[in-house]
This record gives sequence, C-alpha cells and structure tokens, in this order.
Amino acid sequence: MEAQGAAAGAEGVAGVAVAKMMNTPQVRDVLRASALADRVGLGWRPDLAAGIFEHLDGIDLLEVIADDFFSAPRRQVRALKTLAAQVPVVLHGVSLGLASSSPVETKRLDQMARLMDQVRPEFWSEHLAFVRAGGFEIGHLAAPPRSTASVDATASNLHRAQAAVGAMPLVENIATLIDPPASTLSESAWLNGILCSSNCGLLLDLHNVLANGLNHGYDPLEFVRQIPPDRISAIHIAGGKFVSAPDGSQRLLDDHFHDVPDPVFDLLEETAARATGPLTVILERDGDYPSMDSLLAQIAQARRALAKGRDRHRDRRAQLIEAVA
Repeated sequence: MEAQGAAAGAEGVAGVAVAKMMNTPQVRDVLRASALADRVGLGWRPDLAAGIFEHLDGIDLLEVIADDFFSAPRRQVRALKTLAAQVPVVLHGVSLGLASSSPVETKRLDQMARLMDQVRPEFWSEHLAFVRAGGFEIGHLAAPPRSTASVDATASNLHRAQAAVGAMPLVENIATLIDPPASTLSESAWLNGILCSSNCGLLLDLHNVLANGLNHGYDPLEFVRQIPPDRISAIHIAGGKFVSAPDGSQRLLDDHFHDVPDPVFDLLEETAARATGPLTVILERDGDYPSMDSLLAQIAQARRALAKGRDRHRDRRAQLIEAVA
C-alpha cells in the first residue's frame, strides 16, 4: 500500500510538472500552431476572373486591391459584394502612405472606411511605405528612412487609420532597390518597432524579404526569424526578376510578373514553422499572366510548404512532451 501510495504520489508530481511545462508560452505556441486552419488564396485581377470562377474550389480566398474601388461605379461595388458572398475576400490598400511623416489624408481613409462597410472583408492591409511628399505623388511605394522618428509617425498614422476605418490594418513590408538614406535602424528593428508601438499584425511579403536580403546583403531566413511569430497573420508570395544597377551589380526587382521562386517557398516553410496563429497566404500576380494551371500549381506548392512547416511544429511538440515524459 505504501508503495502504491508512493507511486501515485510520484505520478501526481510528474503530472503537475508536465502541466506546468505545457503551460509555458513556448509550448502553448507549438500546440496552438500544430492544428491551424491555414489558407492559400490569390490576388483578384480582372484578367484572371474567368479562371478564378472556374477554379474556386482550389482557391481559399481572394485579395482585392481596395483603391480600384474607391471611385468605382456602384455596379462594380455591387459586383464586389456579390463576390465576397461567394468566397472570402480581404482588401489590400496601395495608396495610403502609412509610413509617411505626414498624416494620412482623411479623404483616403474615408474611402477605405466606406468600402470596408460595403464589402465587409475579413481584414484589410496596407504597405509600410510613403507614396507622396510635398504635394507630389511619387508614383510607387517608397521606403522611408528607418528611424525612431518614422516609427512614431507610422504608429500615429496607423492609429488614425484604425479610428477612421474601424479596424487596424495588417502592415506589409516593402521591397526597395536601395537602402533608405538617413536610416538608423535595421529593417527588422524598424519593422518590430512599428508592430510593437502600434499593436498591429503583419502581412509578411516573402518575396520582398528575399529581394531586400539579396539586394542589401543579409540573410532572408534570419530576417524571418527576427520577426515576432505571434504578429504574422498573412503572407504574400510573388516573383520578380534581376536587373542591373548603375554600378553593374544585380538587384532583384519585385515586379509580380514572374512565378514564385523556390527560395520564397523555403521562406514560407520557415514562417509556417514559427508562426503561432493561422496563416493566410496570397499569391500575387500583376501581369504577364501564365495559365490558370500554373497559378494553381503555385498555390499547391504553397500548401506543401505550409504543411512542411507545420510538421516541424508537431516535431517540436513531440520533443517537448518527450523531454518531460
């Protein structure tokens, strides 16, 4: 009886130890990410409409460029609402200029708020870029100097956007061919500063990570590992091409006119192995469209990369449980 009591007591102590171990943040993250409902979708483009409608069973969601509908006729907005009733839709902004030192224009925030109310997407996102300065439209997404001042300015714009639209956007890292002058922070430190000060989620563009890493001499995989895994909610994957810089060196241009390269799928696997919440992955293609079969094949490859990353999560879970068994 004493031996049985001792054994029971030992089991009780072991059970308490296991329970405490299982309640650590690291283990909770692994367990939470081991059974997630990840999704893979496609950027909505009118040129792809016929193929998208024919293959909706293979596309989990659609990302729609919000700015295309800010001044669109009512019939186009109604069509978008009809689309959102058939398949999950998210909105993606391209012109707010959240990372500008000047406040985001109220008119643009009102347009986004109105479209959000009409379409009721699952979430919305915007770039960490500035697109206008001194009354001039730059015409592309430009990277601001990475500094504490631009972190503060971006946080202010994000809170203004949240108040106007009714929801905080996911923020997206951008690609840049040149390192922004007057920067005092690394890209990862700057991005983490914005995530922390704004308490927002991240749309991690993995081709942009690859491009900036190759263009500016850092390891893209290490960059992904420097991002808080609990902040990554969505992912962009895309392709680009190498172009010659004035000094003769090669730079990777993020043009969305090419298939997703293998290193981006490697980054996707790594992200899936680390992220603690469900991931929404969106394939972007802006021109030189391939066949729908090709796009669906890239979506399938993204699902395989996600699955491999989640398998690594499960392996970590097994190792943690075995360590205290």
